[in-house]
Amino acid sequence: MSLPFPFSAIVGQEEMKLALLIAAVDQTVGGVLVFGDRGTGKSTAIRALAALMPKMSVVSNCPYNCDPAADKPGLCAQCADKTTPGKTRQMPMPVVDLPLGATEDRVIGALDLERALTQGEKAFEPGLLAKAHRGFLYIDEVNLLEDHLVDALLDVAASGENVVEREGLSVRHPARFVLVGSGNPEEGELRPQLLDRFGLSVEVKTPEDLPARVKIVQQRDAFERDREGFIAQWKRKDGQVRRQISKARETLDQVDVPTEVIELAAELCMRLGTDGLRGELTLIRAARALASLHARAVVTAHDLRQVAPSALRHRLRRDPLDESGSSARVNRAVVELFDA
Repeated sequence: MSLPFPFSAIVGQEEMKLALLIAAVDQTVGGVLVFGDRGTGKSTAIRALAALMPKMSVVSNCPYNCDPAADKPGLCAQCADKTTPGKTRQMPMPVVDLPLGATEDRVIGALDLERALTQGEKAFEPGLLAKAHRGFLYIDEVNLLEDHLVDALLDVAASGENVVEREGLSVRHPARFVLVGSGNPEEGELRPQLLDRFGLSVEVKTPEDLPARVKIVQQRDAFERDREGFIAQWKRKDGQVRRQISKARETLDQVDVPTEVIELAAELCMRLGTDGLRGELTLIRAARALASLHARAVVTAHDLRQVAPSALRHRLRRDPLDESGSSARVNRAVVELFDA
């Protein structure tokens, strides 16, 4: 298994790194969509974050990574039926790649043909959604994903549960994960239904200043020449980020969101004309996670202002009379509201 690039060693792309940290602290934010130029560190950042995530406790021999401390509704049928607690173990947070060419059976699961043929039993073979439960599901080139896979993802993302009814099987298991997608907008647009399911959307661009480009090349070259040595150099800083995430997840529910902050979020969404209330909910969740990352007990307007572009830029209706782009429209509305 190849060693991932250290998260702390990534140069620039601050908005992308912050969005990933927020999603790691609060999975209910809804995942992260990273769109931008090729070779700007999208995949590198995602795999780097996953590598430094704290280990999680799971029920031993459970194919769905069930949490031993979860309530019965959040467990698979196998774990929910046990009258006494089973053995547990610690495991790294899973990072599951969903390849573009994957079949629907591979993604959602299907009949275990080997057991059916050799033992005559109808058994379920879990798919990628089961393996990603409580972890990350990563889709590179997400805008090229086939429609039938998009439909399957939409159903699971909405319910947090994967339901398989086929070939005489009836299986229901939890499937809650941080959905992370990356892609190049030049290769096609994302379906609106799936785009709306991403909590945060980040735009990454090729660095335009010379010192940053030189630093990136130097860091990558050093990593390629001596991966273990380079990772050792950044172990302490990655450890600090790991502890920051762990602490933020523990204190997240204790962070208060004042009514005036919620009013600001609602007014911002009204000014931008976002559909539904998902914009406000994502804004508040992301701002709360940001405050928790900074070890603060109360969400402020500054938190809201910092996460607004990522939470709202992909939720705007197209305005044929405004060619400034969604990011510029969000920033303009933020300045008008917060600096008034």
